[in-house]
Amino acid sequence: MKAKWLTLALAVAFAGGAVFAHGNKVHVKGTVGKIGGDSVEVRTPEGKSVEVKLLASTVYVLHVRTKPGDADANEDRPAKLSDLAVGDAVVIHATPKDGNLEADEVKFSAPNANKMASSRPKF
Repeated sequence: MKAKWLTLALAVAFAGGAVFAHGNKVHVKGTVGKIGGDSVEVRTPEGKSVEVKLLASTVYVLHVRTKPGDADANEDRPAKLSDLAVGDAVVIHATPKDGNLEADEVKFSAPNANKMASSRPKF
C-alpha cells in the first residue's frame, strides 16, 4: 500500500508544474540536466532550467522498481550524489535561502529504474 501511495505521489509530482511550494519548502521536478560540484540543474517539463544548491546535509534517495512490470514493487534506497546522473528523473525538496534553492532531499529514478537493483543479492 505504501508503494502505491509513493508511486501515486511521484506520478502527481511529475504531471503538473515543475516548481511548487509546500509550506516553507519548494519542490523542483524534472530531469537532471547538469551536475556541478555544489549544484544540480533541473530541466523542467516546461523547458526551463532551475539550479538547486547541494549541501553536505542533502539527503539522496534512489527510487527503484524491484520487480520489473510490477508497479507495486518499488523501494526507496539510500543513495549518494555520485549515484545521480544526467537524464535521471528527479524531485528535489528545497529551502529558499538568500535568493537560492538549497536541497534538503534529492529523490531520483534512473531512466532504467533498476540502476542499483542489479546489485541486490539473489536468494
